[in-house]
Formats: sequence, structure tokens, C-alpha cells
Amino acid sequence: MDDDRVTRRRVGAAEVRRANRGWWDTDADAYQAEHGAFLGEVDFVWCPEGLREADARLLGEVAGRRILELGCGAAAAARWLAAQGARPVALDLSAGMLRHAAEAAARTGVRVPLVQADALALPFADAAFDTVCTAFGAIPFVDDSAAAMREVARVLRPGGRWVFSVTHPMRWIFLDDPGEGGLTAVHSYFDRSPYVEQDEHGAATYVEQHRTLGDRIRELVGAGFRLVDLVEPEWPAGHEGIWGQWSPLRGRLFPGTAIFVAEKPAAG
Repeated sequence: MDDDRVTRRRVGAAEVRRANRGWWDTDADAYQAEHGAFLGEVDFVWCPEGLREADARLLGEVAGRRILELGCGAAAAARWLAAQGARPVALDLSAGMLRHAAEAAARTGVRVPLVQADALALPFADAAFDTVCTAFGAIPFVDDSAAAMREVARVLRPGGRWVFSVTHPMRWIFLDDPGEGGLTAVHSYFDRSPYVEQDEHGAATYVEQHRTLGDRIRELVGAGFRLVDLVEPEWPAGHEGIWGQWSPLRGRLFPGTAIFVAEKPAAG
């Protein structure tokens, strides 16, 4: 993309929602063509490092649990949860991604309810779920992630678990370059200005938000959660794949993903 189409600037909530919904609707086919094989059709992959829920068990027991996959994309994780005996619901803002979810359900025979909605206004009753999770969905893209945390807390029952993965905040110091160019710090870690791609008229077409590790913890605590764990997956030996700015070169030097594991305190 041309340098004049990429910037770091503040973006209003409506423009963020419009840009990202349009981006994922337009990019859904290309995204699935590039990453679908890695993600699988009935699998739960937390990150480009390849950490799977089948191995990590960050959600705890899932059989019989009501689980919301937030920002589900093609909903491979929700289908994996269904195969484990859970009762999942898969939600995404993008109709394009949900189309891929429906097509994958038809191919695999593993069907889960699909809901198109905004993570900032979840269309569910209070305490509707035992667990909420997302692998790189919703949280990096919404204008107000603290509000999204509060929405998750609202729909989660007391004692429930909230687990989400995002790009590791320290990655924002570097360029999105999987090679040598991505090893030199060029941005301030403390600059929360969103990464924005825009059209020839200056309108945002893609927006991604940066928060520091401290910001994320304060969002969780502010929403009433207790932080249980912060997982920083190491780059596994033998994994030579490149996913955007993730690569063996960078992955062996510093983390690319942060997975936050939190719980809503039990009543009383």
C-alpha cells in the first residue's frame, strides 16, 4: 500500500465501525484463501505461533458450557468447541466472514448459531454465557475496547472465564515487516494512535487499535475481572510459516501474541 495511504491518527467511533466492517467484508475471501488452511475448519488456533486450545486448555472445561466466540471470523474455533461438547455461539460484525462460517458449517456438518452484531452492543441477556473467547477478534478493532470488556462482563455469568488474544503490544514499536526491517524500533510504545489505512479521499478503510499491557490490565480490572494469566506464546521449533509481520526471525527474538486469561468473580 502507498505510504500516503497509511497513517497513525485518531478516528471516530462511527468511522472505525464502518471501515472495519467494510474491510472484513471485502477481504474475507482473500483472508480465508491465505490463512484458512492454517486455521483449519474445526480447530481452535489462538495465534500465528500455532498455539491450539486442544493443547493450552486456557478455557478450562468446555463440555456443556455456553460459550460465545467474539469476532469469530469463519468460526473454526466455535465449531471445534461444539465438537468438544460445548454449546457455542459465533458472533462477528462482518457478513463476509459469517458467509465463510456458514459455508464451512455446510462442508463439515458442524453447525453453530451465527450472529452478526457489534462487540460494543452484544445482543444477549445478562449472564447468558459461561465463557467468552476470541482469537484476535473484535478487541483490536473496536474504538472503545474498555467498553467491549464491560459488555463481555455483562453477558458472562459470575465465575465465568474471558480469554482473548491480541497482537503483543510491544510489536507496535516496530514496522509490520517479518524481515530485518522489522527488528528496529521506530514507534513509541506509549503512542496509542491507531494504525489507519485510508482511501484517496482520506477516509479510513482499516483501523487497528494499540493499547499497552498496562492498558489491557486496567480495562479488565475496570470491567470487574480478575486476571488469571498472561500467556506469551514462544515461537515453536520447526514452524517456518510467515503470517503478515509474524515470522521465525522475529518470533524467536520477542513475543508476537499476548493472550489474556481472566475470570469474573463468583457472586458473593
